[in-house]
Amino acid sequence: MGQYLSPGVYVEEVPPLSKPIAGVGTSTPGFIGVITVEKNQNSIKLPVQHENSFGWTEYHLPAELGKAYKITSWAGFTRLFGDLVGSNAKASKEIITEGSGTEEKTYVTGIADPNFSITARWKKDDASEDKTTLGETDENGNFKVEVDKGITADKVTITTIIDSVDSITLDKNRQQLAHAVYGFFDNGGTGCYVIGIASASDAELDKALKKFSAIDEISMVAAPGMDGDKIYDKLISHCENLQDRVAILDSKEKVDDHTKLQSIPERPRNSTYSAFYFPWLEVSDPATSLIEKNDGRLFVPPSGHVAGVYARTDATRGVFKAPANEALRGVIGLKYSLSKADQESLNREGVNVIRPLIGAIRVWGARTVGGDANGEYRYISTRRYFNYLRESIDQGTQFVVFEPNSPALWERIKRTVGGFLLNEWRSGALFGVTPDQAFFVKCDAETNPPEVREAGRVVTEIGVAIVKPAEFVIFRIQQTSGG
Repeated sequence: MGQYLSPGVYVEEVPPLSKPIAGVGTSTPGFIGVITVEKNQNSIKLPVQHENSFGWTEYHLPAELGKAYKITSWAGFTRLFGDLVGSNAKASKEIITEGSGTEEKTYVTGIADPNFSITARWKKDDASEDKTTLGETDENGNFKVEVDKGITADKVTITTIIDSVDSITLDKNRQQLAHAVYGFFDNGGTGCYVIGIASASDAELDKALKKFSAIDEISMVAAPGMDGDKIYDKLISHCENLQDRVAILDSKEKVDDHTKLQSIPERPRNSTYSAFYFPWLEVSDPATSLIEKNDGRLFVPPSGHVAGVYARTDATRGVFKAPANEALRGVIGLKYSLSKADQESLNREGVNVIRPLIGAIRVWGARTVGGDANGEYRYISTRRYFNYLRESIDQGTQFVVFEPNSPALWERIKRTVGGFLLNEWRSGALFGVTPDQAFFVKCDAETNPPEVREAGRVVTEIGVAIVKPAEFVIFRIQQTSGG
């Protein structure tokens, strides 16, 4: 207390007996995607003697493989990993053909928008510009560059007329990662982490998941387009070991018989730390019309869009609300359309079906993988909310460490945790007419007997009644005669 020398009213700040617990974030996913960056043996490279003309020899993605990048917008993703649309692809300014004269060269000066034509400039005064075009791509997503032979200059000959230039956007794996991140932001996501890996091998996936283990902010993990029991098991085990995140898993793109999804290995093993979604989504993708003769549509795995729905639901309703009966933005169709009868057997096993309903394409399932077999944690919202409570209380009670283990500390713990749970009850996350019905916090001599205190421990028992989704809504209607 300070010294007061003159009469008057003085106001002093008094520190609170306990700091309120702030809820942790629940809306940040970590995406792992395969990115093919190696150029094949036929790729174009700029000869050393011409490096000064362009300043660089070939284009490289800014993103480093195996590194976790924090992405807060779609523009931030494209700067590191490339865009969805092929017309925004970055191509090297490289030599594709050579004339007979030493100074007569053909250069790729850039990809023109929107038809993927490449302008080839001949370094001659009397020759007009010729255009080269991008033909069909190979299985690695590489363009074939074809040079128009209609050159009028007699002393010029073309020694190479076809070569390939690496595409950074039309590779199938890259498309899946890009559409997942785009779908995440389009559906309400605000931030995510992205790691690009060279292949879906066990070693590459293990290294990526290890990087994610060190990022506490991540609350969801997904590997868009990666399927199979080994992939599923690695993602699930990662979440089960850390106990602060869930895995959003994609089904295979092609499923001949959807009833097979009821059992392993067509679906992942049972786990309360994962949710499994079917089928794949149809989205607009103009770049695909250059590879296939279609109308610019593409089927993509649902995990990215679903992660966006998780984030949107968390922001608008709370993490306790099931991320279901929510419209998927940017989706124009589905790989497969299932009826209510088709879904019944899948829902019981925890296969969350996406269906066209109520004027939109919606997530129409809210279960963990295994469904009814998971008991109290058969709903993904229950698991995610419990993770949220556990981590929030853990971080909000760090002040307890090394404090005197006395009844005063026990009361402080009860006030802190009780105040946090009271706010959760008021927000609608806990079930009960009164707070006593919704939760309890017990920290006293009974939970902390002498032998516990001698071991340097403080034990607090917490019980919560988490609200469950109204999955089956039943109305009983009776007809009565007028009277």
